[in-house]
Amino acid sequence: MIIASNIEKSYGPQTLFEEVSFLINKGERIGLVGKNGTGKSTLFRMILGLESLDSGILSTPKGYRIGALEQHIHFTQPTVLKECIEALPPEKQWDHYKAEIILSGLGFSEQDFEKDPATFSGGFQVRINLCKALLADPNMLLLDEPTNYLDILSLRWLKEYLNKWPGEMMLITHDRDFMDNVTTHTLGLHRKQARKVKGGTIKFYEMMIQEEETYEQTRKNLENKRKEMQSLIDRFRAKASKATMAQSRLKMMEKMGTMEKLDTEKNLGFRFNHLSCPGKTIMNIEQISFSYDGNPENNIFSDISFSIGKKDRIGIIGANGKGKSTLLNCLAGELMPNSGSIIPHPSACRGHFGQTNIDRLEPNNQVLHEILRSNPSLSLQAAHSICGAMMFEGDLSKKKVSVLSGGERSRVLLGKIISHPTNLLLLDEPTHHLDVESIETLIEELNSYAGALVIVTHSELILKTLAKNLIIFHRGRAEYFHGGYEDFLEKVGWEGEPVAEKKVKSKINKKEARKLRALERQKAQASQDA
Repeated sequence: MIIASNIEKSYGPQTLFEEVSFLINKGERIGLVGKNGTGKSTLFRMILGLESLDSGILSTPKGYRIGALEQHIHFTQPTVLKECIEALPPEKQWDHYKAEIILSGLGFSEQDFEKDPATFSGGFQVRINLCKALLADPNMLLLDEPTNYLDILSLRWLKEYLNKWPGEMMLITHDRDFMDNVTTHTLGLHRKQARKVKGGTIKFYEMMIQEEETYEQTRKNLENKRKEMQSLIDRFRAKASKATMAQSRLKMMEKMGTMEKLDTEKNLGFRFNHLSCPGKTIMNIEQISFSYDGNPENNIFSDISFSIGKKDRIGIIGANGKGKSTLLNCLAGELMPNSGSIIPHPSACRGHFGQTNIDRLEPNNQVLHEILRSNPSLSLQAAHSICGAMMFEGDLSKKKVSVLSGGERSRVLLGKIISHPTNLLLLDEPTHHLDVESIETLIEELNSYAGALVIVTHSELILKTLAKNLIIFHRGRAEYFHGGYEDFLEKVGWEGEPVAEKKVKSKINKKEARKLRALERQKAQASQDA
């Protein structure tokens, strides 16, 4: 149990929390939501005692243990298994079984258990820290973006594991579908306040929109009453016979007080710039194979053939490290297959969002200059418009890339893609670092994009919403699958899992995705009307 009473926190002129209060009861699993920069990670650090409060109280019962997913990498043991066992209480460190179960669920093989943890990639090192957090078995578990770096198989395993978590939990994740499947309540940070509701994110956003609409209507009614009273006061103030009435109205106005107009919150808002293609097929891929050393025995994928129609929606799925990004880079022309051919239509114009493309942004450039560098033919006004759509309005467009967060850099890269016309989008995990609202906007724009889309993603929500066909990396090979993600789960399924997944659950997820997008549009419209 955690009790927060009137907590406040500021960094210089920026106020994150003003008199925030909430209660987390026994057994509750909380999804913590809010736009990037609203203080989600700061709240975690305050609960852990790593960040001080300006005022207020955060209290827990005596002996209450709080564990967290450590973002910093620091290993002291020679093997992965020994490193994880260190997280167990001393009296339980003889029991390797639980550690092995969790490591296997997170994608480690038995051979990996005996390897040096420092030899793994950054993503797998974060998984080791996640295993340690789960093994520590605290009363409350704080998970800040545990879904980052996890593939679909590990995400599905973690979802099931957290659903059986016996204690309290607080979760931050940009994956709304994952959050809604493992939490019992939603705690939202909004306009420097916190509000907790029972249920998922849809219910929270519905309530926020309704409350803000009610507030705005009340504010307008109050403003109209004040104008009417002020008009009477101005009319009768100079007349001696009406002076008492005017004075009475003036006192009534003072008692009424005022209601401040709500600030308009920034939301991602853009359209992909489409270039028409006369052909039905935008790209043909014929028998391509790839290995980094050119040796066919080391092929990451072999003899893949498929075509991309000019309005296709193709999802590339599979475990991490199997070749999904490599295939996408081949389609983008950044890597050449060792055999086979990739034949784009003469009118094909690709937009590529790659995992390493963010690192190619020039650190000393301003955001505006990066957009102009992508398309020198853009007018300054058009470039400013794109910056605004990516939430870099006014002076924010002058921020240097070097000071931007991961989410801000992702938005710059999206801005570079929309700065020139395309008819084939090749996107590799474009939702990383974006908040829930921005992801919903991106899904909506991808859904309405007039060109073709090939996307690498571990988000089951995105796959169920967008993908009409799949390229699957599994069972030691890559293959083209005619059908969407739900068809794949029903007919093929992931290794080690039951083949069929109830369709009704997927339909509910689609319905909720559409509902949240509609709520976001309604919220944006309400802000504009205000």
